[in-house]
Amino acid sequence: MTSSSLLPAFLQAVMQGQPRALKDPHYPGWHLAPVTGLMNDPNGFIHFQGEYHLFYQWNPLGCSHQNKSWGHWRSPDLVHWQHAPIALMPGEDYDRSGCYSGSAVDNKGQLTLCYTGNVKFDDGSRTAWQCLAVENAQGGFDKTGPVLALPEGYTGHVRDPKVWQQGDTWYMVLGAQDKHKQGKVLLFHSCNLTDWTLAGEIAGSGLGGLGEAGYMWECPDLFHLDGQDVLIACPQGVAKQEKRFLNTYPAAWLCGTLQAGSATFHHGPLAELDAGFEFYAPQTALAEDGRRLLIGWMGVPDGEEMRQPTIKQGWIHQMTCPRQLSLKQGRLFQQPVTELQMLRETESGWQGQASQAPEIPAERLEILLSRTPGKSATLHFGNDDLVLTWSDGELCLARRSLENGEWQYRYWNAPATGLQILCDHSSVEIFINQGEGVMSSRYFPAQPATLSFSGEAELQARYWSLRACMVE
Repeated sequence: MTSSSLLPAFLQAVMQGQPRALKDPHYPGWHLAPVTGLMNDPNGFIHFQGEYHLFYQWNPLGCSHQNKSWGHWRSPDLVHWQHAPIALMPGEDYDRSGCYSGSAVDNKGQLTLCYTGNVKFDDGSRTAWQCLAVENAQGGFDKTGPVLALPEGYTGHVRDPKVWQQGDTWYMVLGAQDKHKQGKVLLFHSCNLTDWTLAGEIAGSGLGGLGEAGYMWECPDLFHLDGQDVLIACPQGVAKQEKRFLNTYPAAWLCGTLQAGSATFHHGPLAELDAGFEFYAPQTALAEDGRRLLIGWMGVPDGEEMRQPTIKQGWIHQMTCPRQLSLKQGRLFQQPVTELQMLRETESGWQGQASQAPEIPAERLEILLSRTPGKSATLHFGNDDLVLTWSDGELCLARRSLENGEWQYRYWNAPATGLQILCDHSSVEIFINQGEGVMSSRYFPAQPATLSFSGEAELQARYWSLRACMVE
């Protein structure tokens, strides 16, 4: 289908689907989510001329990974968001199978999108083009076409350009799979955004001492933070460990030093970015005040996503809250952006033994918890739809499989001295030790949901209900 034929179908889907989605008790009260259909990767996250822009992969026509387009939100403050015109729809020869993920840049005052045009052939093969589009006077985007063909030596799985400018030079990292089915991150450079030169492979399977590290590295993002270079990516095919990398596909990070001239990245070990059940395809942006911000898709490709109950209401998935990043002693910290405190309503507090704690409304909740060492405590979200056990050396998050009802587990395998937990109607984000770790997960409780406690540990709690903040 062409863009012109897709647009009427998109508009009809939104008009018919939005009222049903907004009535769903699992639809978020303050997180970003699609008004209908399927949403996945955040794209084009940028602060540009006084506003934040966040684009997103979107199929308005159904809860399936098809018709990949770019929706668009904008915000002055990371809290109050507005819908903007849809930015990209497939339909050209070079993106007819989907406008896949990418980034946004300020090119001499013009907001410019850099994305992957996906092309699938009848024989099952595929190719990819890296493409540009520029904002027009109406707030939409005009495609200017491909600027980079499939590089030699790689399969058709080359995608997700993250582009930035350093001095007079533009740089791009791309996720890729080589002809030996090994995942890589490629580095390119350009003087003008249109003519690109491959500098080399800077990370991936078999590079930098990683050994076997997956068959495809998606959604790379490279940035400088607190004196180091950080690479975020989503390596598909990483071997599961006893208590790490347990999702179908994880999000991970590397920290080190990039030498762009020689395309070398000296880095440490591969670390998991989020230890919860749902977190993928994160993208960062630089705030006007210099903070490095991150937002992720609270979902995972494949897995059990197609069994989520919101599909019956015509929508699926949501974003994480916006987070601010820092490096401390070689660890990547994530914390909710301070702007989210605008959502806080009346503060309450409690302290005592966990088993004596009051039941707290958890539809929209922020809670700060500390625990006296020596005894454990268990947090029960909903009717044990999600259960967090907090002991001296570990956090264990549990929920039942949507497929077979069996208990599944995720772990933070280190001491946790304090927790900051953000709840929405069908999501929980657990920030550990002021952001040293995070566990992000969806769950689908009967509403109104509550948070209750058990165990002998002594707890201290401060908490706030959060006001609803819908996209306008």
